[in-house]
Amino acid sequence: MDSSAGSTRREATRQKLYEAAVTLIAEQGFSATTVDEIAERAGVAKGTVYYNFASKSVLFEELLRHGVGLLTASLKEASEEAGRSGGSKVDALDAMIRAGLVFINRYPAFTQLYVAELWRTNRAWQSTLLVVRQQAVAVVEDVLRAGVESGELSEEIDIPLTAAALVGMVLVAALDWQAFQPERSLDDVHAALSRLLQGRVSGTRA
Repeated sequence: MDSSAGSTRREATRQKLYEAAVTLIAEQGFSATTVDEIAERAGVAKGTVYYNFASKSVLFEELLRHGVGLLTASLKEASEEAGRSGGSKVDALDAMIRAGLVFINRYPAFTQLYVAELWRTNRAWQSTLLVVRQQAVAVVEDVLRAGVESGELSEEIDIPLTAAALVGMVLVAALDWQAFQPERSLDDVHAALSRLLQGRVSGTRA
């Protein structure tokens, strides 16, 4: 059997399991979701779940790695594309904000789970969650650090805290958008966050 074809099929199966798990867990919670339900939603046998993941907890942990990995890659690509286009570091940050919104709009159930899990402290995958969170935040930190070093951004910036604040701003604003202001377009939300990033929210009055 062609090993590459087998690998491709297995990755496709794992992707179906990720999608099934994230949807079910978002609907009814981790504890209430069973492996049988995940298998049924994914359209595979229960044994297929255990062939790919040792347990439901391992599946969820890998789901977190997979989802945040996709987010991190999209943020990095947006930053690099802004650089290739000759943009500033603020342009790179703005591009990353949009990329984050696009990701959340595409994967709303995963984003809801991710944000919810950030506030829990008793999960087996807590250490994994902290690691993957830092991977995403580190991409933003790199751009901020480069901006400070080039003189484009103030040396007074607290890089780790500012990076975390930017990521958090996108996550919370996007979830609020989807839950309470769904009539707004992605462009509307991006424009509002872009103004915050660029300090264009104050009035012109003395």
